[in-house]
Amino acid sequence: MASSLPPVLLSLLLRVTLGSPQKPLWPLQRVPVVWPQQTQDLAPPRFLHHAQLQVTSSCGPECHKRAPTASYWDLRRFLSYETLHSSGQLTETDVGIYGFDANAFKTPAGQSRAKRQIFGHDSRFSIVGHDFLLNYPFSAAVKVSTGCSGTLVGDRHVLTAAHCVHDGKNYVKGAQRLRVGFLKPQHKDASGRNGTNSRAKTKFQWIRVKRTHVPKGWIKGTANDIGMDYDYSLLELKKAHKRRHMKLGISPSAKRLPGKRVQFSGFDNDRPGHLVYRFCEARDETYDLLYQRCDAQPGASGSGVYVRMWNARRRRWERKVIGIFSGHQWVDLRGAPQEFNVAVRITPLKYAQICYWIKGNYVDCREG
Repeated sequence: MASSLPPVLLSLLLRVTLGSPQKPLWPLQRVPVVWPQQTQDLAPPRFLHHAQLQVTSSCGPECHKRAPTASYWDLRRFLSYETLHSSGQLTETDVGIYGFDANAFKTPAGQSRAKRQIFGHDSRFSIVGHDFLLNYPFSAAVKVSTGCSGTLVGDRHVLTAAHCVHDGKNYVKGAQRLRVGFLKPQHKDASGRNGTNSRAKTKFQWIRVKRTHVPKGWIKGTANDIGMDYDYSLLELKKAHKRRHMKLGISPSAKRLPGKRVQFSGFDNDRPGHLVYRFCEARDETYDLLYQRCDAQPGASGSGVYVRMWNARRRRWERKVIGIFSGHQWVDLRGAPQEFNVAVRITPLKYAQICYWIKGNYVDCREG
């Protein structure tokens, strides 16, 4: 049965630090520059398959931690990107990297690995009611027409998972005519009366996507190898959405998160028409991935994983997206299947790249 979060508890969860005895501080980190260099046209994509909403991998947390450290040239290749235009044109852009400290490229010390399950009690909450659905931060959650979720991160920009638009080998069906849906409750309930109660039906208002950016770190392989580190994509809309968007943030280590927890909202397929909210503990991490125990179902992939922390310099609380929910990952380890929920962490390099895609310059991308 779908659970609905009581308004009082919902407001509390959005404001408290979930168990942290002191104010959790956004870390001050130097942001490198990821600078586009050369762009060339590619052959038009073929749009062969439908998006797969569950990611399969043969590499779990320990496997990722043992992977060799990427070189500077590897990183340049991974952060180069393709751009799919709504006209069908496809381009590839090479990038340069400046001001990046290679010594910072190391895996944080995480906690023990844990399987992801929905244990007896499903900890997800359906957000219902006009007042919550159209208010921030829930208003920043959107639906992608290929079946995923996304988060507003600019006046015209949506952050989602790369596998929602590209399967690692080619763009998926629907990627050229991609649309983003904004959940809007109707003002009449099932009885035909005006109102904004929990019985009010919901519908989506759709905006077409103008450009889709996908890093080559995802395209170079498939969802079955280390490419999952780059399972993120940025969508540029054809017109402004006029809603409040979330800020981007560089992902702190799991032990520095408020209560070691993360939150995200998405459109799980088993609750059609509902925006589903959850929060849970982050249990393990690599430099690029965050492993957590949030209950989720297909459709939530691409949701922005966010936390609320104190900005000491600006002296205010700020809620920022620090990762992209990649979804369920079934890991086949020597014939023993294990299941994880994984988010792609926004590292300094990824922050620089995504911010540049949004802002169009690096001057406005120096603080993460």
